[in-house]
Amino acid sequence: MSRPCLTQRRLVITTALALAASSAWADDAYPDGAAGFAANCAVCHGPAATGIPALAPPLTRNPARYAGDPQGRRQLAMTVLYGLWGEIMVDGKKYDFRMTDFTRLDDATLAAILNHVVFDVDKAPAGVKPLTAADIAAERAHPIDGTGVREHRKSLPAALTD
Repeated sequence: MSRPCLTQRRLVITTALALAASSAWADDAYPDGAAGFAANCAVCHGPAATGIPALAPPLTRNPARYAGDPQGRRQLAMTVLYGLWGEIMVDGKKYDFRMTDFTRLDDATLAAILNHVVFDVDKAPAGVKPLTAADIAAERAHPIDGTGVREHRKSLPAALTD
């Protein structure tokens, strides 16, 4: 009996995560974002966006705060576009990873994924505006690498990243 190739195993794992995430976000205000998250982000951040120790941080606390601040909104857009490389601290825990970039996804898809994380996962308070495709396009116009994204994160006010 032959063993499935790595690509087949990844497909099975990704499909399982997508199904788990889709049921977790059944009442989602951003269903397209939930689907995009399941297909692109859940493998590292987990189907419920609670993170995976030492690999990828949870997305259940900071994204809503970021979305309420102009530089934080830029950080969100830069992170999904260009990834993030190197050590960061989130909720007192160290993560040292290389998040992939998602420049292959269109601006509307990335905005939907971010809005899913900000509003459906992290429960942003009233008054926080959804991210738009134009927000993503504005950052796409100024390409950087994942190290630059981490450096920008260091410049954010401590109230956003603590």
